[in-house]
Amino acid sequence: MSEPVRFERAHEIVIEARAQDILDYVSNPNSWPEWIAASHHIDSPDKPLQKGDTFQERWHTRTGEAQLDWVVTERLHPLSWIAETDTDFIGKIVVRYDIHGVEDGIKFTRTVINPARPKPPTEDMIRRIDEEAAVSLANIKTNVESRQN
Repeated sequence: MSEPVRFERAHEIVIEARAQDILDYVSNPNSWPEWIAASHHIDSPDKPLQKGDTFQERWHTRTGEAQLDWVVTERLHPLSWIAETDTDFIGKIVVRYDIHGVEDGIKFTRTVINPARPKPPTEDMIRRIDEEAAVSLANIKTNVESRQN
């Protein structure tokens, strides 16, 4: 058996909105099915979650459905939010959202980390991750910007 590998992938987009509006939107897991294609059911209070809060997500995979039991491990409003879950198929998943001001708006970065995957993702998996992330971030941008006054 091979040694586990760390995998980390970050994607970013500039959004014309207030930092707190962006973080409040993405840190409310009930918004996830609006912008993440694989996320199709959330069991969570309908609000931005705080450190220590938990929620469940049902997620489509290529081989079926997975239930993910998440815990929020950090919230530094309006700059960052981190949640993590453990899976039996790729180990721990950590999702991190970071907000940074830039000249033309707010840069939102979504980072997904697998600290100890059983094996590295294939090039095809990475391509799919990048394609899905591009769609997800475009959805976030559209949804948050459309809610601005």
